[in-house]
Amino acid sequence: MRKHDRRSSLDTSAADGPIADSRRYHPDEQARTEDMAKGAATPERPRSTRREPTAEAGIVVGPRGVVIALSEGAGRLLGYEPAQVVGREATELLAEPLPEAVRRSCAARESWSGTVTVCHRDGHPLSLALQAHPLRGTAGDTYWSVTAVAPRSPRAAHGNHGEPDASLLKQWALDQLPLPMALYDRRGVRLEVNAAMGRETGRPDHELLGWPIGESGSGNTLEGLPRISEAVQEVLRTGKAMTFEAHSPGSHGPGPRVWLLSLYPVRDGDGRICGLSAAAVDTTEQFRARRQLTILTEAGLRIGTTLDLSRTADELAEVATDYFADFAVVDLLDSVLKDEETVAGQDSGLLFRRTAQRSVLPGCPESVVPLGGTYIYPEDSPPGHALATGRGALHRAKDILQWWETSSPERAGRLRTHGIHSLMAVPLRARGVTLGLAQFFRHRNPAPFEEDDLRLAEELGARAAVLVDNARRYGQERATALALQRSILPHPALHHPAVEVASRYLPAHSGAGIGGDWFDVIPLSGARVALVVGDVVGHGIRASATMGRLCTAVRTLADVDLAPDELLTHLDDLVLRLDRREPGDGTDRPAHSPGEVGASCLYAVYDPVSRRCSMARAGHPQPALATPDGTVRFLDVPAGPPLGLGGLPFEVTEFVLPEGSVLALYTDGLIESPARDVDEACEVLSATLADPRRPLEEMCDRALHELLPEARTDDVALLLTRTRALSTDHVAGWELPAAPSVVALARELVGERLSTWHLEDAAFVTELVVSELVTNALRYGSPPVHLRLIRDTALICEVSDASSTAPHLRRARLSDEGGRGLLIVAQLSRRWGSRHTRSGKTIWAELPLTSAEPTAW
Repeated sequence: MRKHDRRSSLDTSAADGPIADSRRYHPDEQARTEDMAKGAATPERPRSTRREPTAEAGIVVGPRGVVIALSEGAGRLLGYEPAQVVGREATELLAEPLPEAVRRSCAARESWSGTVTVCHRDGHPLSLALQAHPLRGTAGDTYWSVTAVAPRSPRAAHGNHGEPDASLLKQWALDQLPLPMALYDRRGVRLEVNAAMGRETGRPDHELLGWPIGESGSGNTLEGLPRISEAVQEVLRTGKAMTFEAHSPGSHGPGPRVWLLSLYPVRDGDGRICGLSAAAVDTTEQFRARRQLTILTEAGLRIGTTLDLSRTADELAEVATDYFADFAVVDLLDSVLKDEETVAGQDSGLLFRRTAQRSVLPGCPESVVPLGGTYIYPEDSPPGHALATGRGALHRAKDILQWWETSSPERAGRLRTHGIHSLMAVPLRARGVTLGLAQFFRHRNPAPFEEDDLRLAEELGARAAVLVDNARRYGQERATALALQRSILPHPALHHPAVEVASRYLPAHSGAGIGGDWFDVIPLSGARVALVVGDVVGHGIRASATMGRLCTAVRTLADVDLAPDELLTHLDDLVLRLDRREPGDGTDRPAHSPGEVGASCLYAVYDPVSRRCSMARAGHPQPALATPDGTVRFLDVPAGPPLGLGGLPFEVTEFVLPEGSVLALYTDGLIESPARDVDEACEVLSATLADPRRPLEEMCDRALHELLPEARTDDVALLLTRTRALSTDHVAGWELPAAPSVVALARELVGERLSTWHLEDAAFVTELVVSELVTNALRYGSPPVHLRLIRDTALICEVSDASSTAPHLRRARLSDEGGRGLLIVAQLSRRWGSRHTRSGKTIWAELPLTSAEPTAW
């Protein structure tokens, strides 16, 4: 043995202890200590959990660190005769230095216990479980009574039949248990550990003994030590086992270790609690899996709350810095932000725009590129390599610092300034297309990124990429639908002499997409105007396309001048055909289930001459009417079935509207919302229309402000019209007899009226058109024949008869005596046509006015 090494490690302070003094034993002290030596092995002590006791030994150490008494068991254990040991320095019996905890207990003159390695006489080391108790002498000196327990010999450990002793078998099982275990006294001081504890800590047993629970003397302690201390006291007080989670830096493996720690009491034969035992299960992998699942669950709730690309990117960066990164940036391709397609396989050299960045430091001082700035990642750069491979990359800053110093010194400077030591680059790809790049950095967290972190970042990147792609596709579809809808809706500056018009169209705020709401103002013959409002079921491109078809169909049917109920019937047939149409891919399967295409519609025709308004509706909300006296009511128009049911009739209702009345047509998005019920919304709308003299634009804004919530879930279309009436002195009508000579009379009557209106310049053309229309009515129609002139923005000539036969424009041969009348009318008029009435038909023609005199309304 190396005596000088043992001496240097065992000599402590001048305080009394078993090995505190190096002076030899003095013979005069033997008589004073003989009685203490006899009882040195008798104090009651707990058994060691490390080895089954086979031989007990006692030794007494004097205040100067020399052995003054030795029991026979101690002599046999060490291989010495008592005379060979008494009087020698205790340090000469040690093979290894005493643990630091034992040295502290000796200096404080406190009892201690633990495993100590001594040297047998034949030279081999021997591990003993010792317990030491201080004894006070008459002179105030401190003596130490030390008891030792040694393991059984292998031969003695087996019975008569060669089977292991049951107690030793238990000890072997404990030592070979892969779970770290330790035994503690009532103060929470570690008395014994099993082999697994040493393997986990990477330290020998003697360095672990004597430390409080949660400490090992290496400077690393379990997180939440106060909680552990409280748990120890609770177990000792109540005798009930406790289980909880604890964290430690760990002796090997990446990152901290997580343990499931179980504390349970140890009782003596009488049931008294004399200590406690602790067992630990390494749950680091389970903890990391739970943590990743928690982060992914949180990301699912926090990323993609809107369909805004920038907001989605910012939510990804926010989640990253909240859980595993100190700095995160998200760069999206500039083409993605501009709704342009990205070509797969051409990831290098693409232009990226900084869309989001987050940091644990205020102001993101680590960033070089500002928000909105653009940057191109070279293919040989760390981010460029991740883009080229389409897979996430994990880097240590020291490995890539040289590249940044060469290509981007500013970035390298930020890496050094903020101590960034680890980073990850994760491409954002969805459906095989690169959409952007996310980068994550660590500088405050000392633990570097590991493969688990990279897998987590890739999963978050994949989810965010799908959300970004969905938002991009939604934006494209929304823009297409809006363009289609705006191309179909009437121009805001639409003007018609019969009505003053104001309108609003607002798409929904939700992610459902643009709906199929529409409205229209259609000029009709005879200075009349058609007002239409409709709503297609559903949202998106399909709803907008269906809306476009219906809007075109309404214009076509209105040009034929059908009555409102007939027009809705034809429109209903069209919706049925759209619902049953075959798919465009050539298969026999339907494009969708029958009944998915549906719509509601309200169609009204207003005549400024008679001030009559006839309307019919197909499952649409009732229109509101505000008369000039301030009275507001909802017109009782039969609801009718929604378009697309088929086989059910529609009814027409006619109203006389005072001049200056305001008619409100709208879709259900205006009055249906979670904020209020329909009746309450109708009352608010009535209050908005109560002053019909207010400008229509102001009334529109007020109605939308009062009725619509901030987050709209449906499209809204609103059409307000203020009616006008045509002055009676701008309308002239005559009943003509069914005789050939009436043509000359008609010319004369028209000439006189044009002279009264100061339109003499239009007399020749007008008389010619009227003569042809009257002649056509006399030849092909039935009496009575009625002639009417209307002075509007154009001069309108109308000839009505009782026949329902529609006129046809045809090309006359050179030998034909007739058939050129309607051709002449078509050439001389701005437009012409015919409409069926309840009593027959009316052929009309519009002639441009040459007079600058304004029309009186």
